[in-house]
Amino acid sequence: MEEQVQLHKNYMDEHHLQETRMIMHPLFYNSRREKLTRSGVLYILNLYIDMAKKISSNDIPEKVSCHSLRHSKAMHLLQSGVNLVYIRDILGHCSIQTTEVYARTDSKQKREALEKSYVNLTPDNNNERLWEQNDNLLDWLQDMR
Repeated sequence: MEEQVQLHKNYMDEHHLQETRMIMHPLFYNSRREKLTRSGVLYILNLYIDMAKKISSNDIPEKVSCHSLRHSKAMHLLQSGVNLVYIRDILGHCSIQTTEVYARTDSKQKREALEKSYVNLTPDNNNERLWEQNDNLLDWLQDMR
Protein backbone atom coordinates (compact mmCIF):
# COMPACT_ATOMS: atom_id res chain seq x y z
CA MET A 1 0.00 0.00 0.00
CA GLU A 2 2.87 2.29 -0.87
CA GLU A 3 0.56 4.64 -2.81
CA GLN A 4 -1.57 5.26 0.29
CA VAL A 5 1.54 5.95 2.39
CA GLN A 6 2.69 8.51 -0.16
CA LEU A 7 -0.76 10.15 -0.25
CA HIS A 8 -0.75 10.43 3.55
CA LYS A 9 2.76 11.91 3.57
CA ASN A 10 1.76 14.50 0.97
CA TYR A 11 -1.38 15.34 2.97
CA MET A 12 0.60 15.73 6.18
CA ASP A 13 3.21 17.92 4.47
CA GLU A 14 0.53 20.09 2.88
CA HIS A 15 -1.16 20.65 6.24
CA HIS A 16 2.13 20.91 8.22
CA LEU A 17 1.07 18.02 10.43
CA GLN A 18 4.61 16.71 10.87
CA GLU A 19 5.68 19.84 12.74
CA THR A 20 6.10 19.42 16.49
CA ARG A 21 3.52 22.11 17.30
CA MET A 22 0.87 20.02 15.48
CA ILE A 23 1.45 16.83 17.48
CA MET A 24 -1.95 17.05 19.22
CA HIS A 25 -3.79 18.16 16.08
CA PRO A 26 -6.09 15.50 14.52
CA LEU A 27 -4.91 13.94 11.29
CA PHE A 28 -8.27 14.51 9.58
CA TYR A 29 -10.34 17.47 10.69
CA ASN A 30 -13.40 19.53 9.83
CA SER A 31 -13.75 23.19 8.90
CA ARG A 32 -13.43 24.17 12.59
CA ARG A 33 -10.12 22.26 12.75
CA GLU A 34 -11.70 19.70 15.10
CA LYS A 35 -11.43 15.93 14.62
CA LEU A 36 -13.90 14.45 12.20
CA THR A 37 -16.95 12.81 13.71
CA ARG A 38 -18.79 9.82 12.27
CA SER A 39 -21.43 12.09 10.84
CA GLY A 40 -18.71 14.32 9.36
CA VAL A 41 -17.12 11.38 7.57
CA LEU A 42 -20.55 10.24 6.33
CA TYR A 43 -21.26 13.78 5.10
CA ILE A 44 -18.03 13.81 3.06
CA LEU A 45 -18.71 10.29 1.75
CA ASN A 46 -22.19 11.34 0.61
CA LEU A 47 -20.74 14.35 -1.24
CA TYR A 48 -18.48 12.04 -3.23
CA ILE A 49 -21.28 9.52 -3.80
CA ASP A 50 -23.48 12.27 -5.22
CA MET A 51 -20.66 13.39 -7.54
CA ALA A 52 -20.07 9.79 -8.68
CA LYS A 53 -23.78 9.23 -9.33
CA LYS A 54 -23.81 12.24 -11.65
CA ILE A 55 -21.08 10.60 -13.72
CA SER A 56 -22.40 7.02 -13.70
CA SER A 57 -25.40 6.25 -11.52
CA ASN A 58 -25.54 2.62 -12.71
CA ASP A 59 -22.23 1.75 -11.02
CA ILE A 60 -23.15 3.16 -7.59
CA PRO A 61 -25.12 1.00 -5.15
CA GLU A 62 -28.40 2.34 -3.76
CA LYS A 63 -26.99 2.55 -0.23
CA VAL A 64 -23.33 3.26 0.58
CA SER A 65 -21.95 3.68 4.07
CA CYS A 66 -18.55 3.75 5.72
CA HIS A 67 -19.26 0.25 6.99
CA SER A 68 -20.11 -1.04 3.51
CA LEU A 69 -16.76 0.32 2.25
CA ARG A 70 -14.96 -1.35 5.16
CA HIS A 71 -16.80 -4.61 4.47
CA SER A 72 -15.97 -4.42 0.76
CA LYS A 73 -12.29 -3.88 1.50
CA ALA A 74 -12.25 -6.88 3.83
CA MET A 75 -13.96 -9.06 1.21
CA HIS A 76 -11.53 -7.94 -1.50
CA LEU A 77 -8.57 -8.75 0.74
CA LEU A 78 -10.03 -12.17 1.52
CA GLN A 79 -10.75 -12.90 -2.15
CA SER A 80 -7.18 -11.86 -2.99
CA GLY A 81 -5.89 -14.55 -0.65
CA VAL A 82 -4.88 -12.38 2.31
CA ASN A 83 -4.77 -14.38 5.54
CA LEU A 84 -7.65 -13.75 7.98
CA VAL A 85 -5.14 -12.84 10.71
CA TYR A 86 -3.90 -9.89 8.64
CA ILE A 87 -7.44 -8.83 7.77
CA ARG A 88 -8.29 -8.97 11.48
CA ASP A 89 -5.36 -6.65 12.21
CA ILE A 90 -6.29 -4.23 9.42
CA LEU A 91 -9.90 -4.06 10.61
CA GLY A 92 -8.83 -3.77 14.25
CA HIS A 93 -10.84 -6.75 15.44
CA CYS A 94 -9.85 -8.17 18.81
CA SER A 95 -10.91 -11.69 17.92
CA ILE A 96 -10.37 -13.74 14.78
CA GLN A 97 -13.93 -15.06 15.21
CA THR A 98 -15.27 -11.61 14.35
CA THR A 99 -13.23 -11.60 11.14
CA GLU A 100 -14.32 -15.14 10.23
CA VAL A 101 -17.74 -13.71 9.39
CA TYR A 102 -16.15 -12.47 6.14
CA ALA A 103 -14.86 -15.95 5.31
CA ARG A 104 -18.30 -17.47 5.89
CA THR A 105 -19.91 -14.78 3.73
CA ASP A 106 -17.37 -15.44 0.99
CA SER A 107 -18.14 -19.19 1.09
CA LYS A 108 -21.86 -18.44 0.85
CA GLN A 109 -21.29 -16.19 -2.17
CA LYS A 110 -19.22 -18.90 -3.88
CA ARG A 111 -21.93 -21.50 -3.25
CA GLU A 112 -24.67 -19.21 -4.58
CA ALA A 113 -22.61 -18.42 -7.68
CA LEU A 114 -22.07 -22.13 -8.32
CA GLU A 115 -25.77 -22.87 -7.86
CA LYS A 116 -26.68 -20.18 -10.39
CA SER A 117 -24.21 -21.57 -12.93
CA TYR A 118 -25.64 -25.12 -12.99
CA VAL A 119 -28.41 -26.17 -15.34
CA ASN A 120 -31.42 -27.63 -13.56
CA LEU A 121 -31.32 -31.35 -14.37
CA THR A 122 -34.60 -32.26 -12.71
CA PRO A 123 -37.71 -32.04 -14.87
CA ASP A 124 -40.23 -29.32 -14.23
CA ASN A 125 -43.26 -31.05 -12.72
CA ASN A 126 -45.60 -28.40 -14.10
CA ASN A 127 -44.86 -29.28 -17.73
CA GLU A 128 -46.80 -32.01 -19.48
CA ARG A 129 -44.69 -35.09 -20.14
CA LEU A 130 -43.84 -35.93 -23.74
CA TRP A 131 -45.81 -39.21 -23.76
CA GLU A 132 -48.87 -37.37 -22.37
CA GLN A 133 -48.85 -35.15 -25.45
CA ASN A 134 -49.21 -38.12 -27.83
CA ASP A 135 -52.94 -38.96 -28.05
CA ASN A 136 -52.34 -41.99 -30.28
CA LEU A 137 -49.99 -43.51 -27.75
CA LEU A 138 -52.42 -42.88 -24.92
CA ASP A 139 -55.28 -44.49 -26.89
CA TRP A 140 -53.12 -47.49 -27.74
CA LEU A 141 -52.13 -47.90 -24.06
CA GLN A 142 -55.79 -47.61 -23.02
CA ASP A 143 -56.72 -50.42 -25.44
CA MET A 144 -54.14 -52.72 -23.89
CA ARG A 145 -56.05 -52.93 -20.60
